[in-house]
Amino acid sequence: MITLASLLPGATYAFVSSVTPGPNNILLTASGISYGFKRTLPHMLGIPFGFAVLLTLCAVGVGALLVSVPAAATGLKIFGTTYMLWLAWQLRKNSIKAEGAEATDGKPMTFMQAAMFQFANPKAWVFALTGASVYVPSGLSRPTGILVLVLLFCAIMFPCIVLWAGMGSTIKYYLQNPRLERIFSTVIVLLTIYAAVAIWFPLDG
Repeated sequence: MITLASLLPGATYAFVSSVTPGPNNILLTASGISYGFKRTLPHMLGIPFGFAVLLTLCAVGVGALLVSVPAAATGLKIFGTTYMLWLAWQLRKNSIKAEGAEATDGKPMTFMQAAMFQFANPKAWVFALTGASVYVPSGLSRPTGILVLVLLFCAIMFPCIVLWAGMGSTIKYYLQNPRLERIFSTVIVLLTIYAAVAIWFPLDG
């Protein structure tokens, strides 16, 4: 039987993991600034969808098996690093426009791109592997427990996603000074590059 007390530890972990800075939240903030909240909506929806798939794979053992195979783990790291460096380049190209205007010559991340990005996101892997190994509710069949876990984590994740995208779309109105725009754009790019490098850190810390 599921109780609020039994879900609280997992819910707390999901909230802390979702609301703290990471590759998803960095990119959501940048997208909110460059494209506005409405155009960032597919990006926001794609993240929990992709994470739900990743979490399910981890919960049934595929994720842990994959990262335990050296060749597969290295391949994932190479893919993730390459993709994030490409994203950093795109962010640099589509940096914040003068006078706080929304970007018109670039495109925000699509639903499917955001979903696939979860498999290149080191924080998402840590989040999913830990959640699947620790927080699947007990007292239920394994499939039901996994379903509850996925729904719980995604329900908590989505408001956090909205918060970061909304923060980005709000910040852009305060970045009308070209110098501040350049500084903020550079910080976002550097944080994305750092996230690409962090992929090579061990998943356990």
